[in-house]
Amino acid sequence: QLQASGGGLVQPGGSLGLYCAASGGTFSTYGMGWFRQAPGKEREFVAAISRGGGTTYYTDSVKGRFTIFRDNAKNTVYLQMNILQPDDTAVYYCAAEVSGSSRYAMLANSDKYVYWGQGTLVTVSS
Repeated sequence: QLQASGGGLVQPGGSLGLYCAASGGTFSTYGMGWFRQAPGKEREFVAAISRGGGTTYYTDSVKGRFTIFRDNAKNTVYLQMNILQPDDTAVYYCAAEVSGSSRYAMLANSDKYVYWGQGTLVTVSS
């Protein structure tokens, strides 16, 4: 089970940190990803991290602004979001990919993820 938290309202240029706590399963063997879905748009890949944390991927629009990291001892994955923009407004979902692969083709593809959190809303607005 995945529980995403940390969403809220923030002004453009501001920062927000999301976190996703896992219970059950073997968190340290899962690749973890963050995806988002804006109103009227399809769900899109945001960031992903390999099971050991040594490999990360980001969609181009968030590179340099967002950072994904994980703490396997706490069964938690984080997404630090800086310099937020209105286009970042969306429901953010965390998800777990259980194959253990660190390849981009696996971790950036939402179809490869088995477990999903309930989503947390991020609104960037003045």
